[in-house]
Amino acid sequence: MIVNLLFKMKKILCITGILTLFVLMSFAYVDFFSSMTKVDYIDGSKTLKFTTKMNTSHISDAIKINPNTAGFEAEVKRYVNNNFDVYVNGSPKTMTFTGSQVSGETVWVYFETGGVSDINTLKIKNTILLSSFPKQINLVNIAYKGSQKTMNFQRGKEVNEASF
Repeated sequence: MIVNLLFKMKKILCITGILTLFVLMSFAYVDFFSSMTKVDYIDGSKTLKFTTKMNTSHISDAIKINPNTAGFEAEVKRYVNNNFDVYVNGSPKTMTFTGSQVSGETVWVYFETGGVSDINTLKIKNTILLSSFPKQINLVNIAYKGSQKTMNFQRGKEVNEASF
């Protein structure tokens, strides 16, 4: 009887060990796909300033260009311009790119739109990296006259709107 009990316990421990190994192996390589954009309203100049942070290797894979080449910055700007649209009070706004930089594993892109006196609604279409990475999540944090809003974007939810 004791031998039988020991055999069962050994079998349970072995199965538990194998299951634990499988669980640990499932976390061995998990790549997280995300971008984050911060939007600040500058009252004095009536401007919305955007700062977007992306993973260097992810954007490099999406635009198919090495981040160490001279054309990388121009391609990143073109890509963001084609995958990020802004509408203030229902009217589309033109984005002006003010710069970008690669800092190790992060690419920063800076752009703005002017002539924004008051915002009742801010609608954004953000498809950055969604076609390249199915599990991509894009966050946009908006600061407007003391109010903070956060938008989430993913496949199937590429457009979001906030009211102020």
